[in-house]
Amino acid sequence: MDPHPESGLGPVLTALARSAVATSFAPRPPGAAALISTLSESTAPAAAAHAATLAKREATFVTLQRDGRLRGCIGTLTALRPLGVDVVRNARLAARDPRLPPVEESETAELQVTVTVLSPSEPLPVRAFTSLLDHLRPGQDGLTLKDRGGRRATFLPSVWASLPEPERFVAALLRKGRWPRRLWAAELRSAAWPEGLAAERYGAREFSG
Repeated sequence: MDPHPESGLGPVLTALARSAVATSFAPRPPGAAALISTLSESTAPAAAAHAATLAKREATFVTLQRDGRLRGCIGTLTALRPLGVDVVRNARLAARDPRLPPVEESETAELQVTVTVLSPSEPLPVRAFTSLLDHLRPGQDGLTLKDRGGRRATFLPSVWASLPEPERFVAALLRKGRWPRRLWAAELRSAAWPEGLAAERYGAREFSG
């Protein structure tokens, strides 16, 4: 069930992502415009009703799962491309997520597809972990941590389902980003804030199918 007010958008986005994965095995996969056109023909008027939305620049993540196991998750934090184009791009990249074995063509029908559309990030004015933990809204905020050395890691709001406490959420994100063990393995509220570390949060609309 689509819990968001954009009635009908969820099935369009997940169908587009699923089509992007399924066609990625072709010698010359069709581009995003062709997939959107085909989708519009097969799901009209649903896709046609969201044509303007699909053309708007948005940042998305596409997550692929099979039998509850992650098969790929790739996305962008900044709105660089039209929504439809970004979904196609990220779905195909998720099917080849370098952290996992690539998705096989025989799996495509069994994949659960989730498309997450991100709101623009906002910097958090924090310079201590205690302040960061107190600013976070569990279940609502996506979080990005980055530093001047090029390290960056993000958790989508959906990660709160498995890490509901802010301390565990932030510690796991620090571990994901390969920050020093002394940070994520210690009592986080008493850990020193690393020089150059910055935090940003964002909201998200999630569609699964």
